Amino acid sequence: MELDVRATADGQLVVHHDPRIEGLGAIATLRWEEAQRAPGPSGPVPLLREALAVLGGLEVWVEVKALPPETDAHLLEVLAAVPNPGRCAVHAFDHRLVARLGTRNPGLRRGVLSASYPLDPITPVRNAGAVALWQEWHLIDADLVRRAHDAGIEVIAWTVNQHRDAGALAAMGVDALCGNYPERLRVG
Repeated sequence: MELDVRATADGQLVVHHDPRIEGLGAIATLRWEEAQRAPGPSGPVPLLREALAVLGGLEVWVEVKALPPETDAHLLEVLAAVPNPGRCAVHAFDHRLVARLGTRNPGLRRGVLSASYPLDPITPVRNAGAVALWQEWHLIDADLVRRAHDAGIEVIAWTVNQHRDAGALAAMGVDALCGNYPERLRVG
């Protein structure tokens, strides 16, 4: 399971993909009470701790969309407070953020997100202190998976939305699939 997380102006961690809440404004400028007035069918924007409680024992990757340094401790406290903290990991497109969180908690499982095919896919993962490469699925081939696995790095494909693509990626040996339609990701 993956949860996208952003910080409100008062440091609360909310689960929301986009930087703005339609009709309210940028999440980073809203106080928690204001974010709770989110219009639409989904209702109030949940806090990360609430979402983690609902997900029980599932493995959860928290994609940190943006996180000011003064909120790091709060994120790490929320992750540590779940009954099985080892089930929670973080990843981000901002590899500096991943490294920063690892400095504060070296035992935290971490990954880096990539939407490009780097000449050297291993170094960015290692530089961030991460163990997983979250790679945009179109940019995964057998060579990338082999190189990552040879270096002890997991490869997680995102955003895979078609069953045939999920099957092809599984055949290449990716470690996990992330998509918008979980029922389409069942392979093997």
